Amino acid sequence: MVLQTENAIARSGERWRWLLYVVLALAGGLLTFVGARAQQKATDDATFRKLIDAYCVAWSSGNADNAARFYAKEDGLVFYDVAPFAYHNWKEYDAGVKKEFLDNAESISLSAGKDLKVRRHGTVAWTTVSMHLAEKTKDGKNSETEIRYTGIWERRGSSGWVLVHEHLSAPLGGS
Repeated sequence: MVLQTENAIARSGERWRWLLYVVLALAGGLLTFVGARAQQKATDDATFRKLIDAYCVAWSSGNADNAARFYAKEDGLVFYDVAPFAYHNWKEYDAGVKKEFLDNAESISLSAGKDLKVRRHGTVAWTTVSMHLAEKTKDGKNSETEIRYTGIWERRGSSGWVLVHEHLSAPLGGS
């Protein structure tokens, strides 16, 4: 009888030890997941900061061809701009932004604020950031505008991240 009691106590101790190992393994897995997620967030923030800064440099060149690499090219994608209201593919965007904006500009400077936010789910990410646009027109007029920017990006194989939708707007009444 004593032997049976000792065996039962030993088995009970083994069960508790086994349960402790399972709990420790789950906790370790959870910590690994949280760490990996934080590392991905930091990597995404850095990746999209570089993309947004390069996007601003491309548009600041005054040449839409330099910005073309950031955009998906298929029909049916919508890009909302400050003027006119919307474009429905890159061809429309390219022609429209040249006519409405770039052809009249002597110089352009577009810069992104420090408030970049990135949210990613797999191969889709969206970014929001404030931007500042300074323009000098060919007739010598200067204008400065604060812009709100939202970009929807899709990761496409070797092409990397491209915009499949964007929305630019300026607050009513200026900045």
